[in-house]
Amino acid sequence: MSADFADRTDFDNANRGLVAVLEPAQVRADDGRVVYDAEGFAAATTGDCPDTVNPSLWRQAQLTAIHGLFEVTAGIYQIRGYDLSNMTLVEGETGVVVIDPLVSAECAAAGLALYRAHRGDRPVTAVIYTHSHIDHFGGVLGVVDADTTVPIVAPEHFLEHAVSENVYAGGAMLRRGMFHTGIVLPVGATGTLGAGLGPSTSNGTVGLLAPTLDITHTGQEETLDGVRMVFQVTPGTEAPSEMNFFFPDHRALCLAENATHNLHNLLTLRGAEVRDARNWSRYLTESIEMFAYDSDVAFASHHWPTWGTDELIGYLTEQRDLYAYLHDQTLRRLNQGQVGTEIAEDFPMPPALDAAWHTHGYYGSVSHNVKAIYQRYLGWYDGNPAHLWQHPPEAAGARYVRAIGGIDAAVARAREFADEGDLRFAAELASHAVFAEPNHAGAKEVLTDVLTRLGYGSECATWRNNFLVGASEVDGPPHPAEVSAAGMATALTITQIFDSIAIRIDGPRAWDVSATIRWHFTDVDETYRIELSNGVLIHYPTKRSDPADLVVKLTKPQLLGLLAGSGTDTITMDGDATAITRIVELTDAPDPAFTIVTP
Repeated sequence: MSADFADRTDFDNANRGLVAVLEPAQVRADDGRVVYDAEGFAAATTGDCPDTVNPSLWRQAQLTAIHGLFEVTAGIYQIRGYDLSNMTLVEGETGVVVIDPLVSAECAAAGLALYRAHRGDRPVTAVIYTHSHIDHFGGVLGVVDADTTVPIVAPEHFLEHAVSENVYAGGAMLRRGMFHTGIVLPVGATGTLGAGLGPSTSNGTVGLLAPTLDITHTGQEETLDGVRMVFQVTPGTEAPSEMNFFFPDHRALCLAENATHNLHNLLTLRGAEVRDARNWSRYLTESIEMFAYDSDVAFASHHWPTWGTDELIGYLTEQRDLYAYLHDQTLRRLNQGQVGTEIAEDFPMPPALDAAWHTHGYYGSVSHNVKAIYQRYLGWYDGNPAHLWQHPPEAAGARYVRAIGGIDAAVARAREFADEGDLRFAAELASHAVFAEPNHAGAKEVLTDVLTRLGYGSECATWRNNFLVGASEVDGPPHPAEVSAAGMATALTITQIFDSIAIRIDGPRAWDVSATIRWHFTDVDETYRIELSNGVLIHYPTKRSDPADLVVKLTKPQLLGLLAGSGTDTITMDGDATAITRIVELTDAPDPAFTIVTP
């Protein structure tokens, strides 16, 4: 650790421009339930670092717990510390442009109310999504109504990627996200201290409004409510669909989530597409070239701004070099025959980068980012034939335990490694023991202890959360996902709605079942055909009128109602109505609480 704990620049910047805080600093739902507690994070991070927290992570947690309404520069304000992400408000000629309305409607509404209490009751005149992750659009219905006519601006292909991540793989990602964010842990020195990227994720109402204005190319200029912006599209960086943008009249640069005060993820622990470190670095270079020399402040959708042209250029240069170094050195070494785990195990960082606090892995980490780069280029298989067809966890666990000499011997060996300080191998042995005999008290005890100790030592907040949530589930019930993507349904295209049904078809049960339905959507004058064939639900738009078991005339809202169980009374159907029943009966639901650390 070469960064200087005596350097208080980040604390000065994180507090700079404070206008006001929420009092009390809790956000509640209409039923009184607390959906976000900023007070809890602030209280939990006061004082000296306890023994149960990595000192570097403690420092980051203190910074991310700072909350309130802040002035970034004249006419630009941020709501920080009331969700995982920031909400930025840019004052226009008649109202305010909202950038990234947090995770949930309740937090976004509370943030907007705080702004209006101090800056006037300005209407929202536009909404901008910087990218396709839920913490940057989920609270949109807290700042505008569902039938709003204000522009909703996003990078091209935003909706495609937002749905892919939050709907198609949403069940697994949300469950794994409980480990990733640590939202189920108590806030404090033995629990979660946030996610490094921000304090935590709120658990309020999530929604989505489809974009009405796409940003398709770098250099595209738009004026919203009199506010001039120049956009830079950055696909494949922190998100598959993302953009930075510059405010020439404010000399301010919005960096979305492409440059924040930590090393970000190239593959999040909750799961996602592997990101492109090479392009990430190149887009930051482009940002410097296009905007940085004309900027007095750079801000992002997480953390605190950087003021001063020279300072922000230095900051962006180090962020640029960070991702390029990870990429290039991983490629150099994999071409020498090293596998991902070997490269990640011994990956010294340049001293000048290590000395900068914002390059430290509070959210991502050097270790799992290096493995992600390896995966992006070479996939999951490391080339060793012995690793080509390994047993799944339960089968492997039983065999390891047998090889060691039985469950008691396996637990004893795990304890020995733990006592010697080799917590990593102790965790591996103890996990095999739990998967071999999930009710063995000694196996559960040692695994819980080892995971807890690993968590306490982690600089990376998401590693800490994963270890500690895992420890809590070894001998306790799985934590179901508390955030739901159901509120996004109205924004889905018809193809995306049918996709979400198709991925829930139980293929083996559907092998010998057939059904064809032609759907005509009267509100958009489009026709789709779905066919259940060989266990697959095929769907596509069509202009043909081929025979079908059932012909349905309805609107898109009626389809959503049908899927929600509202019945078919208002829908016109001609043919065999049981075709719908046959398909519905072959679907299954995602498990919101599937096991992870136990069989």
